[in-house]
Amino acid sequence: MQAILGILFHFIGGFASGSFYIPYKKVRGWSWESYWITGGIFSWLIVPFIAAWLTIPGFMDIIGNTDFTTLFWTYTLGVLWGIGGLTFGLSMRYLGMSLGMAVALGFCSAFGALIPPIYREFTGGSEDTFSRMIQQPSGHFILLGVVVCLLGIAICGRAGMFKEGDLPEEKKKEHIKEFDLKKGLTVAIISGILSACMSFAIAAGEPMGRAAVENQANPLFRNNVIFVIIMLGGLTTNFIWCMILNTRNKTFGDYTNRSTPLVNNYVFAAIAGTTWFLQFFFYGMGESKLENAPSSWILHMAFIILISSLWGFALKEWKGVSKKTLTTILIGITTIIISVMLVGYGNSLDK
Repeated sequence: MQAILGILFHFIGGFASGSFYIPYKKVRGWSWESYWITGGIFSWLIVPFIAAWLTIPGFMDIIGNTDFTTLFWTYTLGVLWGIGGLTFGLSMRYLGMSLGMAVALGFCSAFGALIPPIYREFTGGSEDTFSRMIQQPSGHFILLGVVVCLLGIAICGRAGMFKEGDLPEEKKKEHIKEFDLKKGLTVAIISGILSACMSFAIAAGEPMGRAAVENQANPLFRNNVIFVIIMLGGLTTNFIWCMILNTRNKTFGDYTNRSTPLVNNYVFAAIAGTTWFLQFFFYGMGESKLENAPSSWILHMAFIILISSLWGFALKEWKGVSKKTLTTILIGITTIIISVMLVGYGNSLDK
């Protein structure tokens, strides 16, 4: 029953993540950087503090009593994850939801599985090293999943190339206004690599989670105090970059431009930002039920790819393409989901 609840929570979190970008499409007359940081204020500052306040008694005291090293690494990994989140938004901007999320999250699951054992190989901090991993059945499944993931990403990239050939420029940008395959694949790869830092940041902040449980918090919500610090790291990265873009593009006027539907823009950006954070709120609940962080992360990725792919088709991002292109993107997305499940199965062995 606990496992079923864990899967359900991960599905809800995956649905939130796979759906968060849709409200941004309702924003009118604002530049990307303006609505991204407006939503981000809710994602990385307001909602995480509210969630922690509602679920973790004395969460600020817990943070205040946490040692500097734990806070430093949780925040620093949050900064790196923030770069991944920033480029994740750009992936949606240039590739659309189905292709952008498939490529970015495929890389995220692959690197999230490989980086920790490779890191431990050189630091000697644990027995769970890369050399030990490849000697075990679990490691074989993880490596197979990574290879299948890269194959799926290559297939998705091929589908993107087919799409470019199928459609004239105005058709390509009818549903994805700034469609750009080269830019999109570049930022999606960067996003996938750095977004994996979220998993590491949660692990770095685990002492705060334990302190929350010791302080009578429901174990279901223990990660909420960790998210406060991680999200501040993400806010730092995204705020700096969006302010640079506002300055460069002279778009500071967006926030007060009465010729745009200001109220609607702020509301939809807030909805998008809040929905985005809910993925981690439910991710934390799912992880607490499954009690297997690697498998939780992989399951989370799989649900996001699935939901975002369905939204991509519902929003007609592939409308007008040839049957060959449509078949190729379906095969690519399916391959990535299979790879994610292979990595998850491998991580679940010997646990």
